[in-house]
Amino acid sequence: MSQSNTLPLLSVGLRHTERLSVAPIHTVPEIDESWPGFRDMPPVLATAMMIAFIEQTCVQALRPFLSSGQRTVGTHVDVSHVAATPVGMTVTAEIELIEIEGRSLLFKVTCRDDAGVIGEGTHRRAIIEMDRFMKRLGEKSAAATTHP
Repeated sequence: MSQSNTLPLLSVGLRHTERLSVAPIHTVPEIDESWPGFRDMPPVLATAMMIAFIEQTCVQALRPFLSSGQRTVGTHVDVSHVAATPVGMTVTAEIELIEIEGRSLLFKVTCRDDAGVIGEGTHRRAIIEMDRFMKRLGEKSAAATTHP
């Protein structure tokens, strides 16, 4: 992957950690009111939120290595969620870049709460050029409105 001379070189072994204090907004019943099946579920960290937190951790880790016109998008998630985390506990996401194939980046991920491991696995992201991506997204939207 070519980069500007002003950016640090992205390489396998990059590690990053983020912390999240679980709030009610991160729990299963609060996911989305249009999904009534979740409303009477236990108020624990939602799997979707844990995955979003993993993605956020990767995004933050990669920012120093991307040009102003680049972003990353998630392309694959293979993560377990093996323990419930209540509101008030802190979750730590630890990521490690383990593979670079062109613009495709593979991360090993682990999430822990105050009691231990709650999830682990892998997450793949792709580096995109934002202008090109948004152009293609607009084309897709336009095609969908003309061909429902």
